[in-house]
Amino acid sequence: MCSDKNDQNFDAIANKFEKNIYGTSKGRLRHELLLYHLNRNIDFSTLNSALDAGGGTGEMSLVLLDKGLDVTLSDISNETLEIARQKCQNSNTLTLVLSDILGLADKQYDLVVCHAVLEWLHDPYTNIQKLIAMTKVGGYFSLTFFNKDAQLMGNLLYGNFDYVRQGMKVKNQVRLSPDKPLQPKVVLDFINQQNVTVISMAGIRCFHDYLKHPDMQQTHYEQLKEAEMTFGTKEPFMWLGKYFHILMRRVA
Repeated sequence: MCSDKNDQNFDAIANKFEKNIYGTSKGRLRHELLLYHLNRNIDFSTLNSALDAGGGTGEMSLVLLDKGLDVTLSDISNETLEIARQKCQNSNTLTLVLSDILGLADKQYDLVVCHAVLEWLHDPYTNIQKLIAMTKVGGYFSLTFFNKDAQLMGNLLYGNFDYVRQGMKVKNQVRLSPDKPLQPKVVLDFINQQNVTVISMAGIRCFHDYLKHPDMQQTHYEQLKEAEMTFGTKEPFMWLGKYFHILMRRVA
């Protein structure tokens, strides 16, 4: 959804992206778990502004607008921004920006959100530094990315041994499948060298994607969600969430 010319752009498949992500239990659960962890750790009444970087079709922006924030939503896809415009059409505090993250103006926000974006970027770590710089001192930066360790675990559980042996690379990349997952501990090592303090970490979808009976993703959704909320911040489960969430505050 964001950065330079080598980053993934969802023009031409924006509607498919919206349906594939938010029209499924996996997308719904990811979104609801992120909201759960944000609401647990942030007093939104103290915030005024937010940046939804690579925010796509505006699902998170809509929530932030409902919380009374002035929201800037950026993306490099015209089509996803148009969906976001329609979704948030009742708001007069939303600003849409067609830009990669590195091209954004050097403005600062009380809250910066970058969810499920890094795995589509050519240079994720430079983007992290840019987003930290766009967070006000004392403000919050919420980062979620596709977990490479969980990707490996899942493929081994599914019996995709040849795929794993090939380094989990395929000749024909599926446009809705992230091709640059990251290892949480590597990202954390990098973040700990920046001017932020980590205040919360969680695995997102620690169990959903591994269920022995996938139909339970729908039939037992509420029980599954409760388990995710209970164990997603605990060792060892959080390290194998399909996505990893880090909430931090800028300290200088």
